[in-house]
Amino acid sequence: MIRHVVMWNLKEQAEGADKASNLEKAKSLLLSCAHVVPGIHTFEVATATPGMDCTNDLVLHMLLDDAQVLAAYQNHPDHLAIKPFMKAVVQERFCMDFTVE
Repeated sequence: MIRHVVMWNLKEQAEGADKASNLEKAKSLLLSCAHVVPGIHTFEVATATPGMDCTNDLVLHMLLDDAQVLAAYQNHPDHLAIKPFMKAVVQERFCMDFTVE
């Protein structure tokens, strides 16, 4: 199994909207990709909880069968379609993929 974790910090203003609006849109867009390929077991998207110690604005956590499922997800047309928006609103991105035994 592969665990795929991506964290983003968004710009204060981008695409004609403020950070809060873009966070909600980004969350919605990511969630729309939850079932684009078989082999995804966990698909969680969350925004930072106010009052808790958070260093990022948005996180995606996935658990997948294998690297081929991750590649299929990353190259799926629905996933590719959200990338321009994400690139426009994101200030910084962190990603880690690792094998789960």
